[in-house]
Amino acid sequence: MPTRDDIALLAAYNASMNRKVYAAAATLPHDVLAEDRGAFFGSVLGTLNHILCGDTIWLRRFAAHPASFASLREIASIPAPSGLRHSYGDDLQTLLALRLHLDAIITALAADVSNEDLQQPLSYTNYQGVQRKNFGSLLLHFFNHQTHHRGQASTLLTQAGADIGVTDLLELIPTAR
Repeated sequence: MPTRDDIALLAAYNASMNRKVYAAAATLPHDVLAEDRGAFFGSVLGTLNHILCGDTIWLRRFAAHPASFASLREIASIPAPSGLRHSYGDDLQTLLALRLHLDAIITALAADVSNEDLQQPLSYTNYQGVQRKNFGSLLLHFFNHQTHHRGQASTLLTQAGADIGVTDLLELIPTAR
């Protein structure tokens, strides 16, 4: 089971990697970012947009946690995606603005969550119906989903000639004493 420290590390990694991905994307012209490259969500922009959709869906679900995290109150003001291909915009600057907003919410959530909160079950509804799963495990899935699709975006960006730099979580893990 993850600890509060694990969630804080993953939130920091998430924000750091998003900054790197968006900075690398900003070095490329819009037509390169929008080009369908055969990825599951088509383009770099389509992939980045999908991560925003997934994050928004999960953060809205997390807002129903019994702890009523203050950090998640703001998520209600962000339109719920109509699906996994819902468009939050078709240009990098629009997507970046929402990305930074969500990353601030995620970082605040990591600071709010306690080890006890991570042990609680969370009920939510998806296309399979009502689910009830351990909140800590759901947070791990949330971060894993981001990492998976950022890896796809990283590959697309590298193929287009943009360098993201080091992407390993290992870079953020403190050295043990």
